[in-house]
Amino acid sequence: MLLETPAVDPAELERRTGWRIKPEGACLGDVCVPLPADATNDDGTLDAAILSDRLGAPLLHDDAHSLWAMGPATVTGRALATADAPDLELPDVDGNPFALRTLRGRKVLLVAWASW
Repeated sequence: MLLETPAVDPAELERRTGWRIKPEGACLGDVCVPLPADATNDDGTLDAAILSDRLGAPLLHDDAHSLWAMGPATVTGRALATADAPDLELPDVDGNPFALRTLRGRKVLLVAWASW
């Protein structure tokens, strides 16, 4: 989420990330993270530093462009730590072993399917 100031509008937070501010804190589905009273600024926005700390989301500031970037929350355990795929080796359609690492450096689309 890109920000022009280190403040987050609660409606924008929900629209862009799904996290909704409720009396019990920042909530995404059944997961709620309590927020301290000082997380809310006088104008009703949220302090990005406090919010990112509570959600386990990285917060970066780009001085050259006067922008802030808040990454995905990690409290739900759903955020990726990297964009690197794990070393995966499976049989191809002919039964020969195929290693995903042989495609390193190329764009890859992985499609998974399950019958259930």
